[in-house]
Amino acid sequence: MVDPTRGVLYPARLPQFHRLPPTSDAADLVEWCWIPEWDIEPGRSSRQELVSYPALNLVVESDAVEEPRVVLSGATTRATSRDLSGRGWAVGALLRPAAVAALTEAPSALLDRVEPFLAPGLPEAVARAMASGEGHRERAVAVLCAWLRSRVGEVAAPARHANAMAQLLMSDPSVRTPEQAAARLAVSVRTLQRMAHRHVGLSPAAIIRRRRLQEAAERIRTDPQAELAGVAVELGYADQAHLANDFRAVLGFTPSSYRSAADPGRS
Repeated sequence: MVDPTRGVLYPARLPQFHRLPPTSDAADLVEWCWIPEWDIEPGRSSRQELVSYPALNLVVESDAVEEPRVVLSGATTRATSRDLSGRGWAVGALLRPAAVAALTEAPSALLDRVEPFLAPGLPEAVARAMASGEGHRERAVAVLCAWLRSRVGEVAAPARHANAMAQLLMSDPSVRTPEQAAARLAVSVRTLQRMAHRHVGLSPAAIIRRRRLQEAAERIRTDPQAELAGVAVELGYADQAHLANDFRAVLGFTPSSYRSAADPGRS
């Protein structure tokens, strides 16, 4: 599993937050599960700010006001934030491409959107697990993974190939262009584009850019001595200006201002 804070812009500001592996029989459907839990005093709030992974998330969430519900969250084209208040929790699954077709026919229609998802019995089962005392997170993950495994069924070869595509685009720093990725997967660039849009909703180039941006943000936050020009070159940007442009386009601020705000000493 990757660094548990990758994609979290300000880890020190988060409430209790955990990333857990999926159950073994759901490993081809879920990259990992994530569980925030919060209990915030009245009149205060906690803001979560993320540069999310280019993937869909299936989430069961609950707070002190509403009954547990299920939502399907699409991939994003920009940083996202959410203000938490009161008391609550969420149990989310970062979906691998093999799980997506069983949940939506058009992941691109979910870009930057969160939609209610009908899953009778699932929110209640996850809520029972979250209320069950020690080991509640692991039990909640098991419930969510079992539901997904039942919903998806057998994973066919094309879906496994889509998993390999996403893994390559998001984890291999030597892959810097869609052409390189297509060659590694032994498919045409056009086929690669169709796979990415069908299973993620983003282009291969956008997925690669998101990986680089996450890596850049993590490096800038955790290494206050790193030269920004060096980070840009190391991660495949043409120069520091292109890194700054990527930051502004997705996050809305510059790398240097992020470094100041992130305060690495608190992470």
